Amino acid sequence: MERVNKIIQMLENGQHKEALNEYNDVLQSGNPEEKFLLGEELYHYGFLEEAKALVESLLNIYPEEGELLVLLGEILVEAGEEEEAILVLERISEQDAHFGQSLLLLADLYQIQGLYEVCESKLLKAKELLPDEVIIDFALGELYSEQGEVIKAKNAYERVLSEEDEIAGVNIHGRMADLLSTSGAFEEALTYYDHSLREKLEINTLFGYAFTALQAGYNRTAIEKFNDLKELDPEYHSLYLHLAKAYEREEELENSLQAIKDGIKQDEFNKELFFYGGKVSLKLGKEDEAEHYFREAIALDPGFMEAAHTLNKLFFRQERYEDVIDLISQLDIHEDEEPQFLWDSALANAKLEEYSSASDKYESAYTFFKNNESFLQDYGYFLVEEGKNERAAEIFKQLLIGDPTNEEYLDLLERLTDVNI
Repeated sequence: MERVNKIIQMLENGQHKEALNEYNDVLQSGNPEEKFLLGEELYHYGFLEEAKALVESLLNIYPEEGELLVLLGEILVEAGEEEEAILVLERISEQDAHFGQSLLLLADLYQIQGLYEVCESKLLKAKELLPDEVIIDFALGELYSEQGEVIKAKNAYERVLSEEDEIAGVNIHGRMADLLSTSGAFEEALTYYDHSLREKLEINTLFGYAFTALQAGYNRTAIEKFNDLKELDPEYHSLYLHLAKAYEREEELENSLQAIKDGIKQDEFNKELFFYGGKVSLKLGKEDEAEHYFREAIALDPGFMEAAHTLNKLFFRQERYEDVIDLISQLDIHEDEEPQFLWDSALANAKLEEYSSASDKYESAYTFFKNNESFLQDYGYFLVEEGKNERAAEIFKQLLIGDPTNEEYLDLLERLTDVNI
C-alpha cells in the first residue's frame, strides 16, 4: 500500500513529524487494509501506542476478528501489559482460524507468570489443533525443562528434532545437551553437544560441552574445549576456574596455576579464582604465593570463611600464631558465628603462652564442639597443662563415653582423680 510504504520510509529517514501527520490521516480515514498493514509495520518498528490505536479502531468494526485480537495481544505483551493481553486473547473463539496462535501466546504469558499447569493445558490444546506444528513441541520442551521434568522435556525436544534442528534461532541439539547435562546424564549430553557444535560453533554451547566433559571425568576433552573457548573469547570469565580444575585433575599443576593467573587478568574481582590459586600453590609447595592468593580472596570478601580457614591452617603449619589471631580479628564475622575461629584462637593463644585468653576461648568453643573428639582432646590436655584437674577430668570422662576402652584416657583420668583426692 502506497501510504503505508510512504510512512515507513519517512520513519526510516527520521522524518517523524511528517510520518505522524500521515499516520493520523490513516487512523482517521484509512481503509481497513491500510490500517492493518500499518499497524503490523508500526508494531515491528516499536511504535506500540500508534499500532495499538490502529488495531483498536479496526476492532470497533470487527470485534471478533481473531487476527486482529492476536495482533493486539502481541502489541500488549510487547508493551508489558500482560494482564490486558490475556483478556484480549481469551476473547478468540475456538472456531477462529487464529485460535491456535492465541493459545501459544497465552501459554507464554502463563509461563511467565509461573502458572505452569495452565500453560501446559494451553499448549496441549494447541497440539490437538495443530499436531504437525513443531513450535508447540518446542514450547512444551521449554516448559518441562523449566519445571525440571526431564523425561517430558526430552520427549518434546526429540519430537522437534525429528523435523527440525533449529527453532526460533535455538539449536535444539544444544538445548537437549543442556537439559541432559543439568540432569546428570553427562555421557548422553556430550553426544548432543558434539552434534550441536558441528552444526554451529557457539561459545555458550562450547562452554557447556567443556563443563559437561569435566563433570563426566573426561578431563582431557574438557581441557581441549575450554582452551578452544579461550581462543574464541578470552573474556569468557567462567572458563578459567574450570580449566584450572581440569588441569589439576590431570596433575598438571603448573598449567592449572597458569589458568588461574590468566583468569585473574580477565576478572580481578573473582574471589574463587584467588582461592583456587592458593590451593594449587600449596600443592606446588609455593606457600608464599598461596598466602598471597588467600589474602586477596579475603580482601575481596572479608566473610570468605573457607579461604580464611585454609590460610589459618597454613599459619599453624608455619607456627605463625600471631598471624592466626591477626587474621581472625580482621574478618567480617563474629567468632561465635564461625566457632572454628574460637578453637583456632584458643590454640594460637596457648602456643603464645597467653593462657588466660586461651582458657576463655576454649570454654567458649566448648559450647559448639562438646561432641568433637579432637577438640575435647585439645581442651583436655590444655587443662592438664594449666593444672585445672577437675575440669580436665570432666573432659576426659566425656571422651571415655565415646571411647570407653581408651587406655590413655583411663590412665590420665585415674591420675587426675588421684590428684584431686
